[in-house]
Amino acid sequence: MNRIVRFSAGAGSLSLAALPASAATGPAVAGIPADFVLFALTLLGVALFHNHTLKVALTGLVAITLYKLVFTGFKQGAGLAGLTAHLGHEWVTIANLFCLLMGFALLSRHFEKSHVPVVLPKFLPDDWKGAFVMLVLVFVLSSFLDNIAAAMIGGAMAHQLFRAKVHIGYLAAIVAASNAGGAGSVVGDTTTTMMWIDGVDPRDVFHAYVGAVVALVIFGIPASITQQKHSPILKGAHEHTRIDWGRVGIVALILMAAISANVFVNLRYPELASSFPFIGVAVWLAIIVSIAVRRPDWEVLPETFKGTLFLLSLVLCASMMPVEELPLASWQTALGLGFVSSVFDNIPLTALAIKQGGYDWGFLAYAVGFGGSMIWFGSSAGVALSNMYPEARSVGQWLRHGWYIVVAYVVGFFVMVVLVGWEPHAPHKAVPTTPHSDAGFVVPAFLQAA
Repeated sequence: MNRIVRFSAGAGSLSLAALPASAATGPAVAGIPADFVLFALTLLGVALFHNHTLKVALTGLVAITLYKLVFTGFKQGAGLAGLTAHLGHEWVTIANLFCLLMGFALLSRHFEKSHVPVVLPKFLPDDWKGAFVMLVLVFVLSSFLDNIAAAMIGGAMAHQLFRAKVHIGYLAAIVAASNAGGAGSVVGDTTTTMMWIDGVDPRDVFHAYVGAVVALVIFGIPASITQQKHSPILKGAHEHTRIDWGRVGIVALILMAAISANVFVNLRYPELASSFPFIGVAVWLAIIVSIAVRRPDWEVLPETFKGTLFLLSLVLCASMMPVEELPLASWQTALGLGFVSSVFDNIPLTALAIKQGGYDWGFLAYAVGFGGSMIWFGSSAGVALSNMYPEARSVGQWLRHGWYIVVAYVVGFFVMVVLVGWEPHAPHKAVPTTPHSDAGFVVPAFLQAA
């Protein structure tokens, strides 16, 4: 069987291996398809030139597109016809992301101007524990909201609570909290919603919260202590501050529009949802309706547009990679997919895993949902928050100050292995078979004993 990626069972590291048939006709560098080399160079450029991320991403997108046009073609065909068909296949995902990132930027400004973040110190501890409670709030919000919205609301709260002096490590923790909070809920993250749409029982992803809660504690406490030293939390609200309930209502309207579109369209009519960006359009309809109540801060959109265009460029680059299959389903593979998700769009990875089957869906949800938090552009929530805080657009600074997120991911994963146990589900659209024999691996003795 051909493999694109081979994961080391001991450390969860990955390396490129044998090529899929679809990539065999194109040039290769040391056995690695040139597509992947170009994508890797793009990601390296983003990491090294964090002040020019948009230019690097667009250059990479153009280079990969030209390469596919000249050498290998696309999954849907060769030449311009193949490119057109590919864009037609991806346009709903791109449109939804565009609408959500741009729309939630306006939502976060409405929330900030509602003065709710200003009165929060009345209810939060006035030391590092207040910063940690705020991360818990983001975690809970993300369990039923889109993680982009949860991250943006968290960013708005942090801007007020810490007098606009937010440490990069704490920004990384906000992103991690939003991604972890959605990992065990089928309405909290795009990847888990994909599983639900495909027929996975919502109860089969819920135990992702075992790892997510452990991870929240591991990265949340040091991040909160660091933030308190960097800029202490406000000790009290302004005495005469009044909440703008009109803006609170607008925030609620936008969020309800997104949730309703997700539940009533994506889940009930998945075929229809795959042909039109209902969630993004619903968000913008709510924004337009709310103009009569309060004027949105349109001024934030130009800078948000740059960050959005950056993310969409990387998503399109990732969609053109010749990833046709994953290694055999195992907990080692799931662990490795979390690291891959920090640099590779988790949506196609999740789609491949769903098609392959044989995963423990809770482990997969935790890995692809939380794994993207390790690098700022590894998740749409990270890109959205970096639009609010441009200083976060540095891979080196993110890893340096948010190193505990990597530790939290690994520890949370193995806590799940020990406490819950890897129990791969039989393909939910096929006749059930013996799951452990289909998983393609032997569980180590010490894990069986656990």
